Amino acid sequence: MKIFCIGRNYANHAKELNNPIPKQPLVFCKPHSAVLKNGKPLFHPEFTQEIHHELEIVLRICRNGKHIEEKFAHKYYDHISVGIDYTARDIQRQLKAKGHPWEIAKGFDGAAPIGEFIPLTEIEDVNNIDFRLEKNGEIVQQGNTKDLLFTFDKLIAHLSKYFILHMGDYIYTGTPEGVAPVKIGDKLEGFIGEKKLLWTKVL
Repeated sequence: MKIFCIGRNYANHAKELNNPIPKQPLVFCKPHSAVLKNGKPLFHPEFTQEIHHELEIVLRICRNGKHIEEKFAHKYYDHISVGIDYTARDIQRQLKAKGHPWEIAKGFDGAAPIGEFIPLTEIEDVNNIDFRLEKNGEIVQQGNTKDLLFTFDKLIAHLSKYFILHMGDYIYTGTPEGVAPVKIGDKLEGFIGEKKLLWTKVL
């Protein structure tokens, strides 16, 4: 099982971090050990002092494919959820300053909480999905997939140029603006519309 992540896929998020808006999808991966399911908590690692939450719509691949044309990409996922791309921002800044890869900042244990999946039949329009993150009962991130720079189908077509997509792979599709630090004791809940799909804590 592979976990693909897309960076800077919402223009306002790129701007809030003073990053350029990409001309093609910015791809990175997380290891399987990053996944947190069933409400399991993140145990705040000692090597970072600044972990940010980044809420994202997550696609679950439902069939194997390679070199998928965009017009057929919708056939390759049939369930979605929300997930958090935790980022050790202080570590990421250090790595970026040296021109080094981001894996330590993005792929540490527990860095990819993921919620319960719902079938696409419950979604009226994948290009108009409201989603949000609440931290300790307060809304901290809100987004809508109409603002994606690269749609779900474009992402699948792009990724499949370089990787075979396998049934069960995940694609984290990018975060809207509003990323911010978490601290020990925080409770996070992720929603699509009014349906709560994700809940986790920081311990």
